[in-house]
Amino acid sequence: MATATKQPPVKDAGNSSVRVEIFDQAYNLRGSDPDYILKLAEYVDGKMRAVAEQTHTVDTVRLAVLAALNIADEYHLLKRNHDSGSVEYLKRANNLADALDEVLQEKHRAG
Repeated sequence: MATATKQPPVKDAGNSSVRVEIFDQAYNLRGSDPDYILKLAEYVDGKMRAVAEQTHTVDTVRLAVLAALNIADEYHLLKRNHDSGSVEYLKRANNLADALDEVLQEKHRAG
């Protein structure tokens, strides 16, 4: 596989446009945070390259779909872990609030 020289990203501060390369294709993207767009583009490029190495396919549409599925899987795993963790923290917070209420009631009765 021939490796093309990767062009550096180009930021246009005037309209928040950023020129990025994802899997050797140039895209002009716009958004409120050009640095964030660059990070996203690098991440997607890395995912596509990892999928290409694993599958040995050169069909860029197929690679893009497989990379998107990998990213969606990561997102949903993180979301599930976050949601699960949030439930656990909420349970612990409620238990601590109940314990504090008991201590305050005992202190109030004793006081």
